[in-house]
Parts: sequence; structure tokens; C-alpha cells
Amino acid sequence: MRYVALATDFDGTLATHGQVDPGVLGALQRARDSGLCLLLVTGRVWPDLRAVFPEYRVFNRIVVENGALLVDPETGEETLLASAASEAFVARLGELGVAPLSVGRSIVATWEPHQNVVLGAIRELGLELQVIFNKGAVMVLPSGVNKASGLVAALSELGISRHNCVGVGDAENDHALLEQSELAVAVANAVPTLKDRADWVTAGEQGDGVLEILDEWLETGLSARHRGRDQSRLVLGTEADGNRFGISSQGSRLLICGSSGSGKSTLTSAVLEQLTDLGYQYCVIDPEGDFQTAPGRVVFGDAEHVPDPGEVIQALGVTPANVVVNLLGVPIEKRSLFGSELLQRLRHHQERWGRPHWVVVDEAHHLLENGMPVDPEHLHDPASSLLLITVHPDHLHPGELAGIDTVVVIGSSPGSTLRELQSAHGLGLPEWSEKALAPGVALAWSRQRPGELVEIASVEPRQERRRHQRKYAVGELGQDKSFYFRGPEGALNLRAHNLALFLQIADGVDPETWNYHRARNDYSRWLREAVKDRELAAEVQQLEAVDAPAEESRAHIRQAIDRRYTLPA
Repeated sequence: MRYVALATDFDGTLATHGQVDPGVLGALQRARDSGLCLLLVTGRVWPDLRAVFPEYRVFNRIVVENGALLVDPETGEETLLASAASEAFVARLGELGVAPLSVGRSIVATWEPHQNVVLGAIRELGLELQVIFNKGAVMVLPSGVNKASGLVAALSELGISRHNCVGVGDAENDHALLEQSELAVAVANAVPTLKDRADWVTAGEQGDGVLEILDEWLETGLSARHRGRDQSRLVLGTEADGNRFGISSQGSRLLICGSSGSGKSTLTSAVLEQLTDLGYQYCVIDPEGDFQTAPGRVVFGDAEHVPDPGEVIQALGVTPANVVVNLLGVPIEKRSLFGSELLQRLRHHQERWGRPHWVVVDEAHHLLENGMPVDPEHLHDPASSLLLITVHPDHLHPGELAGIDTVVVIGSSPGSTLRELQSAHGLGLPEWSEKALAPGVALAWSRQRPGELVEIASVEPRQERRRHQRKYAVGELGQDKSFYFRGPEGALNLRAHNLALFLQIADGVDPETWNYHRARNDYSRWLREAVKDRELAAEVQQLEAVDAPAEESRAHIRQAIDRRYTLPA
């Protein structure tokens, strides 16, 4: 991930006893001069901060009052992000003898041990306010206002994604700030709970810790620093044991390949859905017009119009929307050159803004073919992520294949695709038999598990999943895909052609019949092979192994199915 913004707390983080060391201030200025964006996020009120920190203009934006007020230091423009402080509340605290008492545009603050009096006044007046503690300070703000909400507003004004922001703090009220940042840093003097949630704890305390961050940032761009907590992963499929096979949303290089019509676009759509859910921006280069319709996408170009790369870059810069570049209007013989020029412009934008976080190239063998005049190193930002989709992996430039860290092979004949990959570039892929893959099943390989090819049930996009879930829940599975309750003597022949009917019949069969099929793992086998739900099958297989009465076993398996499928009453 490329980081382009730093959001830092003031007291106890940037400043020591309200003072910023000249060396730290110099590092901030060097960072600003290099193009990094600086944000100050503090619980102080604006007049107080200006009085103790006259050099505040080194920051691009300042969030004061713990997220309630946004300030542009250059223009002095103030934007109130919350409702104004309640005059009745302030007056009541004064009547109750709360002192000292600080009142900002929205924030009302005092110190312990006045917290109980403050809470009592909030209840007495029936106000919707929250109390935030910060190393002895007691801050009162409208509900939902915190450093995270203030940071979101500041980043939005600057056109920066939170996924390209580093957050640093020291106290309880900095949890929200760090949680909203892609890379969370706690200075050495931070409270223990903040250190526990941080991706990085600096060796230095307070300003020395911020200086440590800035020095490494200016030297390496923090290229060795990655989000460690709750790392977002993109799920590509489910393994036979129920475990999910996934990749990091940061810095991944993914290749999806296979024959035409094998499901490459379906898997890609599922990945794009997940990126959207996580708030990562992507740009799809789409030679065949396969990725035109989806919420939140801006499409440039069509069969009659050549997309304008300048407009593409502008859209990526001024909106958080995802962008699709349709190349149908570009003559086939010119697509490679057009693609190279567009990719170089995308890389330049990524190096400045860190976005788009993912570049997706469909039909990559047309744009990034072996023999293209441009070295792949000049086309892709090493700090960002890349997804290539192709039917001919052996046509890709060897430099492209060399950078791949995860491969997914889709189609009924994966062996031939794997041989193409091996002949084009020695990725060290294990041997594979000529065994065909069932529909919806793929082979996955990653550099983290170089010695194995993993069969996975490919994840589907929500639209496709809803259609399949309805089919399996209440639709008509063929006779060969139906479940048959036969019993130990084969005396029964009760056919369930969907999940709803399966549960209905299951409730009526005798315990001996139920336990017979359970002991043979027939339920999990059917869910895995006919319903194509490996995750559910793995859960049911565990339930089949539990020694429990038939009624209890039936209830647990019904609950497992109900959690994933909406069935008629």
C-alpha cells in the first residue's frame, strides 16, 4: 500500500507538554515539501491550539474538538461537523459547580472526577450526547462525533482515501483515529490498549515517535509497513475442509486464467464486489465490455467512442467511484499501445495519490503480450495491487508472470492451462493430473504455499449467489442431484429436490433412517457435491460426527442450513 497522508494527534503524540520540538517541526515541513499530506487531529479547541502551536500552517487540514470542527489552515475557513454545544447543558454544568469547563463550537470538556456530574446532567436534560475520556479529560460531544468522523471529512476535502492514510496517537480517544487509518501507529508512551491495536509501536515517545515515522517515510515511503490488525482479505473460494482461500487486499498480484466461458469473469466480479465493500478503489481495463454494469462504477468508452485517458484519471482523482475503461472502440491493432499509455498514466496517479488501489486488466494477453515494447516495471506501481485475467497465459510478457504471487486456474481442463504457464515462465507450479474440474471448482496456487495446488469452490458475486441460493432452496434439482432418504433397509425412496423439501422430509423420517444417513455422511456429501456449498458441507460434516439424539442432530443441521438460505416457512 502507498501511504500519502499522515494524521496525527497533538498532545502526547506530536507535542510534549503542549510544545512541538523544532526537529519534529522541521521533519513535518520536509514531509509537506515532498508532497505528503499532513493532518492534525486533536481534542483541543481551535483558539487554544493556535495559541500554543503558531506553526499550525504546516498542516494541510486540522480537525479540532475531537472531530467536531474542520479547519483549513491556509484560508482559515472553519466547517462545523456537528451540532453546536447545548447552552442549557453548559449552564447546568456551571450551576453544578463543574470547573474548569472548556466550551468550543461543539465540544464541552472538563476533567475527572466530574464525569458522574456530567453524566447526571446529560440524563437530567435528556440530551443525546456521548462522553469520551482522554487521560483524565472528560469530553462531551454529540453522538457519533469522534476523531474518525473528523478524519473522514478532512480526507474527503483533500481527495484522499483512508486506505492511503497513516494514523498516529497515544490516548483513549485515538482508537477511532487509528481504526479509520490504513496503518495504525502508537507512540511508545501510548496507553497499553492503543498499543495492542496498533500495527506499529514506535521506539520513541511523543514527538520522537512522530519523527521516527517521518524519517522512515521520507526514506522508504513506509514500504515495509503493512496493516497487521484485522487485515482485509479477499476470498477467492472455499477449500474442501471449509477453510477460505484468500489473498491480501494490499499489494497482491493475482492471475485468473482458463478457457473461454469457464467463469473467469464471474470470479473477477466477486473480487470487485469485495473491493467495493472494503472501500478500495479499482480501475478495470475492459477490452470486451464485460464489466459495464454495477453500482458505483463510472464507464468510459464504448463500441463507437474511444475512452479519453485524461478523463479516466480525472474521474479517479475527484470521486471515490470505481472506473471501467471500455476498449471496444479502440482498434485491436492499437489496443496494446493504448493500454500501455493508460497504464503508465495510472501508475503516475498511483504514485501521487495511492489510487486506484487495484488495476484490473481483462484479456491481458492483448495488452500485456510477450514482445510488447514497454517493460512491465514501467506500467505497474509496486505498492498497489494488480489483477490480470486471460485465456492465454503463455502470451503474457514474462515480466508480468514473474510478478504474479497467486494463480487461479478455471475450466474443465486445467492441465493444459498449467502447462502453458510453465512453458511461458517457470513459476514452480506443481504437477497436475488430467483430472477435469467440476463446474464452479478452480485450482489455486500461491507463493505462500508453493508446493501445492488447492482445489477451491470459487466464490460467486452476490447476484449470481442469490440466483443459485434460490435454485437450491426452492428450485428443481435434477434426479441425479436430489437427496434420497432410503433408510438402512432401502425400504424408503423419498426424494428431496431442494433444500426446503429436504428439511421437510427430514422432519418426518424416523430416527433410524436419519441416523443411517448421518453415519454415512450422506448429508454433507450431498451438500458438497450437489448443492456445491463446501462451507456448509464442512459444517454439517462436523455435526454428523457429534453423538447426539436424532431430534437434536436434525435441529442443528436445520440451523446450519437456515443461516445460509432463506427458505419458505
